[in-house]
Amino acid sequence: MRRLKPLVARSSFLVSLLLAGAASAADTTVLVNARIHTGNPDQPAATAMAWDASGRVLAVGDEAPLLLHYGGLRIVDAGGGVVIPGMIDAHAHLMNLGFALLRADLVGARDRAEVIARLQAFAADLPDGAWLLGRGWDQNDWPDKAFPTAADLDAAFPDRPVWLERVDGHAGWANSAALRAVGRDLSGDWQPDGGRILRDGEGRATGVFIDAASALVDAVVPPASHALRAEALERALAAAVANGLTGVHDMGVSLDDLRLMREFADAGRLPLRIRAYADGDAAALAALCAMGPYEHGGGRLAMRGVKFYVDGALGSRGAALLEDYSDEPGHRGLLVTAPEDFAAGVRKAADCGLQPASHAIGDRGVRIVLDTYARTLGDASADDHRWRVEHAQVIAPEDFSRFAALHLVASMQPTHATSDMPWAQTRVGGERIRGAYAWQTLRAAGVPLALGSDFPVESVDPRLGLYAAVSRQDSEGRPRGGWFPRQRLTPVQALEGFTAGAAFAAFDEAELGRLMPGYRADFVILDADPLAMPATRLPVLVVRSTWVDGEAVYEKTVSETVDPGVSRAPPQPSPD
Repeated sequence: MRRLKPLVARSSFLVSLLLAGAASAADTTVLVNARIHTGNPDQPAATAMAWDASGRVLAVGDEAPLLLHYGGLRIVDAGGGVVIPGMIDAHAHLMNLGFALLRADLVGARDRAEVIARLQAFAADLPDGAWLLGRGWDQNDWPDKAFPTAADLDAAFPDRPVWLERVDGHAGWANSAALRAVGRDLSGDWQPDGGRILRDGEGRATGVFIDAASALVDAVVPPASHALRAEALERALAAAVANGLTGVHDMGVSLDDLRLMREFADAGRLPLRIRAYADGDAAALAALCAMGPYEHGGGRLAMRGVKFYVDGALGSRGAALLEDYSDEPGHRGLLVTAPEDFAAGVRKAADCGLQPASHAIGDRGVRIVLDTYARTLGDASADDHRWRVEHAQVIAPEDFSRFAALHLVASMQPTHATSDMPWAQTRVGGERIRGAYAWQTLRAAGVPLALGSDFPVESVDPRLGLYAAVSRQDSEGRPRGGWFPRQRLTPVQALEGFTAGAAFAAFDEAELGRLMPGYRADFVILDADPLAMPATRLPVLVVRSTWVDGEAVYEKTVSETVDPGVSRAPPQPSPD
């Protein structure tokens, strides 16, 4: 594979030009031999780009005049690749990804037996007495689609505590040894606030804990050391830039994790930009209220907002619905945070000059967010506040227009739709599903979209998000034509959601999300054009290199066949 060349003498004339202009242009870099999608509506395409020593774009245009004007000592040959603005994941969890990469990977396990086999292989290297931790199981992928139990784990692990996060992070599965470690009676008919302990017919805990109930087990898991936390963050960052991400909106960051990120930023170890959102009404929010929004001097780390949880997730039946679950009569989900506590948190964030970003998946959860935002904003609802609704997966028909009236941002994850589509309609029925994952309906209402993945719930790879957005199909190309195809995004809309749309959602639109003078030189070099290829090729689009502030933070090596942190296969045409 052709490598990037920091200096390319393209002709004797160019050599003369470089030598003549060396004294004045030594700090300028020009990228050439490229097809550039700028994201700038006034100049959508170019073949070259120049930036200065600070990593700010000086000019975007045609190669010859840029070389003539900015022909400095450093020229980057893009090798005929396609350049796009750096992709930004608008909703993700870096530390969770890092820990997932350090634990047993259960994503895609087809049944309980495969989960056990993966756990046994992983446990072979664990010291005696250590907890066996894993993430990624999903009972919806199993033949019977039933929640597992502690007994399913006990035969293989009678003594070692086992604690496994569900793929969405909204439920956990424990064996009996882990249940014993909790040290309290889990039987009966009581439930923790904002959570649900699943029990059998005799009132005994089965081993599955949903939403806030998981805290009962989390509290007795040995805490990670500082060194392990640093390794987790380093692995997550490496996986992100290897997949073409130049920015992440990290949702639910604790004060301790912000300190760790600041350590990385101080040491020059942040290869991308993190826009951290504090973990609700806790220590990080208190610090922000005391000191104001946080901005690291290096420009790659900031905390200007707060992430709140309202309800749970649809897959574990924790999303709060206005009516009963279609597949569980009498159950309407969970409110992870009491409405009055949520309202108090939003008010506190607003009073401290911070941006609320609220997790709401079910239509009742979304309704609570809209009502709370409307009361808190009052007459200021028309201001440019950009308060966010995270996920917004199931929306009542009458609430779409309220997003626009309140000037909100819908932060959505395309791969959630394609992961959930095999069972989502079973959860909510044929009528409510029409208001679910409704990207084009929101766009038609005038609502800005910021796109992300929610990794590690989904893959860190934004190419899979682009594919899901434009196809609404699984990796096998099903269903033919896409799931509720009128909600598909165009390639341009999908890319915008991961670039300019995400930047807008974090108040970064004046310097990120596009390639134009004055903006940061954050970009990705690809081997082909994501706006001109069949959707089926998007998942295997090759990231040649990822650039932040005009410096390569990832370059694909010839030996790489699969990028770190992701497992994927190209979709195949549906046989149906």
